[in-house]
Amino acid sequence: MIVKDHFVGTELAMSNTCVEEGIDFSCDPYIGLEFDTADEALKYYTSYANRTGFKVRIGQLYRSRTDGSVSSRRFVCSKEGHQLSSRTDCPAFIRVQLNGSGKWVVDHFHKDHNHHLEISGENCTPTLQPKGAGATVINSLTEFPRRTRKKLLEEANDESSCPFGIIDFKRLRKEELEGQSRTEPYVGQEFSSPNEAYQFYHAYAAHLGFGVRIGQLFRSKNDGSITSRRFVCSKEGFQHPSRVGCGAYLRIKRQPSGKWIVDRLRKDHNHDLDSEKVGRAKSLPASNILAEEVDTGLLNGDLFRIDNYPVPRGGRQNHIRSEWYGILLEYFQSRQAEDTGFFYAMEVDNGNCMNIFWADGRSRYSCSHFGDVLVLDTSYRKTVYLVPFATFVGVNHHKQPVLLGCALIADESEESFTWLFQTWLRAMSGRLPLTVIADQDIAIQRAIAKVFPVTHHRFSLWQIKAKEQENMGLMGNGFTKDYEKCVYQSQTVDEFDATWNVLLNKYGLKDDAWLKEMYQKRASWVPLYLKGTFFAGIPMNESLDSFFGALLNAQTPLMEFIPRYERGLERRREEERKEDFNTSNFQPILQTKEPVEEQCRRLYTLTVFKIFQKELLQCFSYLGFKIFEEGGLSRYMVRRCGNDMEKHVVTFNASNLSISCSCQMFEYEGVLCRHVLRVFQILQLREVPSRYILHRWTRNAEDGVFPDMESWSSSQELKNLMLWSLRETASKYIDAGATSFEKYKLAFEILREGGRKLCWHR
Repeated sequence: MIVKDHFVGTELAMSNTCVEEGIDFSCDPYIGLEFDTADEALKYYTSYANRTGFKVRIGQLYRSRTDGSVSSRRFVCSKEGHQLSSRTDCPAFIRVQLNGSGKWVVDHFHKDHNHHLEISGENCTPTLQPKGAGATVINSLTEFPRRTRKKLLEEANDESSCPFGIIDFKRLRKEELEGQSRTEPYVGQEFSSPNEAYQFYHAYAAHLGFGVRIGQLFRSKNDGSITSRRFVCSKEGFQHPSRVGCGAYLRIKRQPSGKWIVDRLRKDHNHDLDSEKVGRAKSLPASNILAEEVDTGLLNGDLFRIDNYPVPRGGRQNHIRSEWYGILLEYFQSRQAEDTGFFYAMEVDNGNCMNIFWADGRSRYSCSHFGDVLVLDTSYRKTVYLVPFATFVGVNHHKQPVLLGCALIADESEESFTWLFQTWLRAMSGRLPLTVIADQDIAIQRAIAKVFPVTHHRFSLWQIKAKEQENMGLMGNGFTKDYEKCVYQSQTVDEFDATWNVLLNKYGLKDDAWLKEMYQKRASWVPLYLKGTFFAGIPMNESLDSFFGALLNAQTPLMEFIPRYERGLERRREEERKEDFNTSNFQPILQTKEPVEEQCRRLYTLTVFKIFQKELLQCFSYLGFKIFEEGGLSRYMVRRCGNDMEKHVVTFNASNLSISCSCQMFEYEGVLCRHVLRVFQILQLREVPSRYILHRWTRNAEDGVFPDMESWSSSQELKNLMLWSLRETASKYIDAGATSFEKYKLAFEILREGGRKLCWHR
């Protein structure tokens, strides 16, 4: 299944349009062509289409993340996509982007069509006609004639039904609306189909005075069929200035009998209802009510169609469109010619290309140092997506995200994720990560358990928060506060269990399926259970930003994917080079006279040293008392001055200089905490023991030093590490030597001398 940018109400097939003075309709489109408005660009492209012999539809729009305003628009050939039998998935389009001066500039243009053009013989520029003279006048990209919307909806309803089910939107008679609106929705209410539920909820909404949009749908992990649907208030979310994050919605769930039952319902709105809309909406068809929301971008499930991609002979679906394979294969081969460490693989299932994985030499080398913590970012699943693009991300010695591989995921099955993890492991010489942050889907959990059997799986925060928002909305603010206190403030396992049981009893939720599942999986998401496991300090209460940011996402068109991918990767690596330079050339100022501060300044990168320095400065605000001693083992109670509630126990073993704290900061982040540093001061230890200086946080983490050679499970792994290390060093050396002829001669002489020492044979 893939959700495409086919929004009912956003299409406009035109054969005529108006011409305004000041627009040159005689030239063909080109990159850099400017317009005063997006409307003007649409009129120009439509005129060009008339001359060339095709029709135009309005495609995607993109919005500013700052203020929600439209920042770019895409106009496509009317035969783009496959939603109708008359379409051929034509790639022709033009995209205009708003620049700083307020102009709309063509920044992408694909001229070629994959179908015959129908030139009418009138190769002239359309002339301006007054309204009502027969021409279609476009005043705004967001205001379309209602007749056009109705026609498009009727066309959509005429299509053959999709195996996954498409909601049909039919015109509701005034009597039907009035009849249905007399009944209020309630949990347990039964419908024979999602369409019936939608019509009922629309009638109810029209009666009260609010609009309705289609929200999330959920699918069976077994056969991909729709198991539940949500209908939300049109003011849900914040993607458009008119939206206010309204939480009102109705969710229906499919029963074994085939009926659909309301299992979740929220009636309260956080905005005034439109009393004028009550009378107005009754005379409108349901489709028109929905079409009011057309100009809202791609996010959060506005009205869309679902296309089922062909199921390969093996029975699995494939979300990757066929044209991706050839383009990516050509790109991979060209990259491999430049980078001998470049790795790529494609899964073949019964002769069909499925999942794709790739990693360049730099990513593989980075993984040898920073592959202990692995983040599988599948956040494309948050919204409507064109491409299922996922990334493997680690954390480097500057605490920056570092790319450890990329993938396109054909289907979200256990087979797909198992292949993906096995391929990543093979590309990275078989060294297992200590921890993985990934979604909590059963397919992913099983694949991780199979491929990474000793790796700790932590659930992605975005998915946890989404499920919390969905389920807690029905339970009230009191439950939310008690829940958050239990999850985020419990200090011990016993305290968590006791508070959790109180929570269930207080709100009568012992049989709640969601809470049962979350308790069973508590070791994978509750902070108390995670803080003793190394996650390189990745916060538990914050979602990670996408590695590529807004530059590359789930809506990136095929033709823009590779150049955007390369720009995003180069931008991240340039940030890493800058941090390497700063660490090599700048010294942070010491804040104390403690010898451990000088030691760690010399060893750590700038970023990690700042974390250590903060803990060192904070330790002066704590008091430490010995509470136990037996032989070489002693324990200290360390508490904050003036705060008896903030205290931790530090255990020290003098025989091997091992130390640990109940806060477990070192176990989680790899940097010693303020409580341990306070005990160091009491014991007058002048240096941090070497075991508590993780090599991955040091300045020379990537300099070919291998302090933990015994941890590599095979000689082949170590050989690969040496190869990547030498290759990375050599590439920097070659880049420096090729900057001038004098440096080239010097570099060549150094190489020749090095060759003699290595006993090269001619």
